[in-house]
Amino acid sequence: MKANNIVLVHGAFADASCWSKVIPLLLAAGYHVTAVQNPLSSVEADVATTKRVLEAQDGPTLVVAHSYGGIVASQAAFGSENVKGLVFLAAFVPDEGETTGELLQMAPGTTLQQAIRPDSAGFAYIDRAQFKEIFCADLSDEEAAVLAVTQHPVHGSTFGAQAGPVAWKSVPTWYAVSDHDQCINPELERLMAERISAQVRHFEASHVAMLSIPDQVAELIKEAASA
Repeated sequence: MKANNIVLVHGAFADASCWSKVIPLLLAAGYHVTAVQNPLSSVEADVATTKRVLEAQDGPTLVVAHSYGGIVASQAAFGSENVKGLVFLAAFVPDEGETTGELLQMAPGTTLQQAIRPDSAGFAYIDRAQFKEIFCADLSDEEAAVLAVTQHPVHGSTFGAQAGPVAWKSVPTWYAVSDHDQCINPELERLMAERISAQVRHFEASHVAMLSIPDQVAELIKEAASA
């Protein structure tokens, strides 16, 4: 069944504005688009926020998740009659009971963890001096600097939270591997995509393909929504 509704779920260190280049392309194609604004205060809070957005959709819905948003979307979409498919964009895709930390051990090798700077309340930032190289190497210096300054911190507890029941076991899935990702090892992305039997695409992009190659990301989303 084709999905006219598209729900976009952002990841850590970002907010809903990370979809700003993809949203106009989807709107121009006639889709009803909603970008979730998650608090990043806990997995539980983010799942609850995303679930409310999914409940508000009228009819078949495609969920698109980036990075940490894959953990959130996998759980928020579980049991939803509206959700007809999931697109993961350089995203973590846990099985029930798994944590982000356990997924990272499947294929370690990025420098993200060494660049994390927690604040006094346990919220994590990426060190600004390393932000572009790790998060968005294929963006301009100016755009990367803005993202570094405006990054949305994620609470450290999210890395150890166990996933609940997941929706990818019951709906079609797509996975876009970012071959030049420095946040999540591309090999881990390939392993997760294979494990969930997703239709796989490879992007010549950093961790933020939706900002560096929005046309290609939008085309993938439209393909999945029309499947």
